[in-house]
Amino acid sequence: MMSLSDLEILTLIQNPQTREKGYRQLLSVYQKRVYSIIRKMVIIHEDADDITQNTFIKAFRNLDNFNSNSSLFTWLYRIATNESLNFIEKKKRRFFFPIEDHEEVMKNYIDESYYIDGDEIEKQLQKSLLKLPDKQRLVFNLKYFEDLSYDEISRITETSVGALKASYHHAVKKIENELKVE
Repeated sequence: MMSLSDLEILTLIQNPQTREKGYRQLLSVYQKRVYSIIRKMVIIHEDADDITQNTFIKAFRNLDNFNSNSSLFTWLYRIATNESLNFIEKKKRRFFFPIEDHEEVMKNYIDESYYIDGDEIEKQLQKSLLKLPDKQRLVFNLKYFEDLSYDEISRITETSVGALKASYHHAVKKIENELKVE
C-alpha cells in the first residue's frame, strides 16, 4: 500500500465517504513510529500498545482541531509523548512507587521480557535511560533513536531549542557516566 501525504490523508478523513480509508492510511503511515517512541518511554509492550491505541483515538477525535501549521507526524508525536508522560506519572502515583522502585521494576522487565530484544549493551543503555528524568529521557529518545532535529523536537514538546540542547547534553553525560560505572 502506497503511503499518502498528510494533505491526502486529511482530505480522505474529511470526506465522509472516504473517512475510514483515511484513518487506515493514518495508522499505516504513523502507527509503528508512534508505538516506537511510546515503547521507549514506558518500556512494557502491553502499556505501549494501550497508549498507542489511546493516542490514535485521541487523534481521531480531535482531527477537526488539527492545525496544519505542523505536520501530522509532529501532532501525533505530541499526543503520544503527552500520553506517555501522563501514563508514567499516573502509574507512579497509583502504585505509590518511589522513583527507585519504579526503575527497578522496569530494569527487571528489560532483563526478563521476551519483548525486549537487543544485545547486552542495548539493555544497559535502556536501563541507564530509566535513571533519567522522564522529560530528559523523552528528549534523548527523540534525538538519539528517532533522529529528529531540535526544531522538530521543539514543535513536539513545545520547548525551546536551547532548553532541548541542554537537556540532551545532560542526558548524554548522565548516560556516559552510568555506562562507565557498569
